Amino acid sequence: MTLYLRRQDRVALACLGLLLLLPVAVGVYFVASKHVEFAGRIEQIEPRYARLLGLEAAKPKLEAAQASVRATLEKFTYPAAQDATQAGNDAQQKIRAVLTAAKLDISSSQVLAPKADGDMERIPISVRAEGDLLALQAALVGLGSQTPAILIDRMNIQASSYQRPEASRLMVQFSFYVLRARS
Repeated sequence: MTLYLRRQDRVALACLGLLLLLPVAVGVYFVASKHVEFAGRIEQIEPRYARLLGLEAAKPKLEAAQASVRATLEKFTYPAAQDATQAGNDAQQKIRAVLTAAKLDISSSQVLAPKADGDMERIPISVRAEGDLLALQAALVGLGSQTPAILIDRMNIQASSYQRPEASRLMVQFSFYVLRARS
């Protein structure tokens, strides 16, 4: 009978050992599954982290480029601190001065209501002028050198109906606009 008890003891010890190994096995499985899950997350995050490190390394270059863009924007647009009416009137005076200096006769000019255009405000200016082709060419060259930039939206050119054959006179309808920062 002692052999039989020994076998029972062995079976009981084996069962007890298995019961003690079961929490260890569950713990190992849990740790292994979390390891696989976190390894997958790291693979997803790693490219993002590398991009962030690249951006951080390029920060001085990006700040210099941003400053350059701001300076260029300030050169070509009216500042947000200036009222839209003031900006429109200033641009209108510049346009009139350039066209007059180019020997174009201005029949009318008008600043129109500003319109929102993204982060900018577009201030349209309508001008009618009359003169010869060389004066028009000189006016366009003069407008190209203005700061803040004066942009041409549309331009309609017609020959005068009362022109003499030796002197061609043109009637020009300009639709200019200038940009003003909104904020």
